[in-house]
Amino acid sequence: MTTETGSGQMVRALSWKGAFWVAAGVPPLVLFSIGGIAGTTGKLAFAVWMISMVMGFLQSFTYAEMAGMFGNKSGGTSVYGATAWLRYGKLIAPLSVWCNWFAWSPVLSLGCAIAAGYILNALFPIPLADSQPVIDWVTANLASYTAETQSVIDYMAANAGVAVEDAIKAVAATDGVTALTPAFRVWEAFQITIPGLGNLHFNSTFVIGVILMLIILMIQERGIASTASAQKYLAIIVLVPLLLVGLVPILTGSINWMNVTNLVPPTAAYSGVDGEWNIGGWTLFLGGMYIAAWSTYGFETAVCYTRELKDPKTDTFRAIFYSGLLCIVFFFLIPFSFQGVLGQEGMLASGIVDGTGVGEALGNMIGGGPVITQIFVILMIMALFLAIMTAMAGSSRTLYQGSRDGWLPKYLGEVNSHGAPRNAMWTDFGFNVILLALASDIGGYFYVLAISNVGYILFNFLNLNAGWIHRIDSAHMERPWKAPTWLIGVNTLLAFVNALFLGAGAKVWGYENALWSGLIFAAFIFPVFWYRHYFQDGGKFPKEAYDDMGLAYGDLGERKAGMLPYLALLLGAVVVLWSNWFFVLPV
Repeated sequence: MTTETGSGQMVRALSWKGAFWVAAGVPPLVLFSIGGIAGTTGKLAFAVWMISMVMGFLQSFTYAEMAGMFGNKSGGTSVYGATAWLRYGKLIAPLSVWCNWFAWSPVLSLGCAIAAGYILNALFPIPLADSQPVIDWVTANLASYTAETQSVIDYMAANAGVAVEDAIKAVAATDGVTALTPAFRVWEAFQITIPGLGNLHFNSTFVIGVILMLIILMIQERGIASTASAQKYLAIIVLVPLLLVGLVPILTGSINWMNVTNLVPPTAAYSGVDGEWNIGGWTLFLGGMYIAAWSTYGFETAVCYTRELKDPKTDTFRAIFYSGLLCIVFFFLIPFSFQGVLGQEGMLASGIVDGTGVGEALGNMIGGGPVITQIFVILMIMALFLAIMTAMAGSSRTLYQGSRDGWLPKYLGEVNSHGAPRNAMWTDFGFNVILLALASDIGGYFYVLAISNVGYILFNFLNLNAGWIHRIDSAHMERPWKAPTWLIGVNTLLAFVNALFLGAGAKVWGYENALWSGLIFAAFIFPVFWYRHYFQDGGKFPKEAYDDMGLAYGDLGERKAGMLPYLALLLGAVVVLWSNWFFVLPV
């Protein structure tokens, strides 16, 4: 470890404030799924965000304690917690790290997909049916439509009782929109169907998204200090207006209290109709809690940079604590104001659900005109950049430390002259190029989100249990900050609450097999770990992995917790399977 660049090692160039600014990309994650959660949980949406944020904040205290124990590690709390599981099964530790990585990494592709949508809307807009160019096109071509035109016949068949003249006008307007839509907006080179996964779309969204990812990759090549500096200015530019959006409707009385009272789940996902608290309603609620966790728990990324902190003993707790407070403000205010102003109908608009209309909605919420609205559209793109920068910085360091600890391939454990984990970042990039092709339409977008979150909930379950395992097995290790014992206990209970979310919630997002797809992807770590541990390392971990735990080389220490970790795994599996069977979608 060094404070100088060019050493081939990570550089201690970051204060807790720098780590805070890198983690400042987490609050904009609320914009990734605010429409989806509103659609599945109805009036409960803002409450889902608040409950989930409280859970994330409580859980972070367990993570803060573990982060302080490992001042020489990078990669985040999954790495610190995974060491607790090493004694109880070599496969469990890398599973936790792998799950955390494939949960965080897709922020790159999902964020770039939304940002590409904004750029396409700005540069290659689809004209509105009532816009003047479309009206002029219809006027010029209306005479070519008759009652015998096939598209008119089809329209009348689908809309019983419509007059011939009205059908002709409607079909002509649709054709006018199609004719005047820029070719690049609907361009697609080709698509590939992968059985069991979906369609990979190589289209305009994909091309723009890849360019955006490359720009962010180049920024991060300069090292963590450069990344933190860029994040600081981006965060100030983005978060101050976003804070105003949360506050102004409350201060000006623009909240319609009918939109945030009588809290019941909808009759079905995206129905917009109030339902009741039956099994189907609870399933939708748990589905909202499942996806919200992907955003609200995310500030744990603040401790991904322990190895790069100037004073890890004091900086780790400060970074995660103040990042958590920042997230509480935004995850409480934004969903509440958004729902209070727009209501269920507004939240179900297609642009809100797919994310491309959120910027315009934010501008309208504070009563802005066209200029203010366009400014918020630009801010939305910057907010996405902020979140993507955070995700790439954190997920690449998870890969890096996984390699240093002997869980992932060796090539991931190298850094460039600025101390940035270059190989890990390029691996992140390559993985997300594939995911971007999958997420380049709205169906694939939520599929990627639902599957990646299987990994995130699994990681949180393992990591929250790691807190009490470390207390038993690693009592000899220094803890610069120690969580209250009662809170470690509460967070252990929350581990099983998260297991409930996983079993019940993954199916809510339109993919019955999302849970099983996520578990299959999680299992990919087993051959990867086998190759590294048994083929490359001959069945032993690197010496530094033992040193970090204060153990002799080759000695994983005594299993003081006995059978308890195995019982926790068994109970967690039972909760997931039972909740997946018991909770069903409304019919």
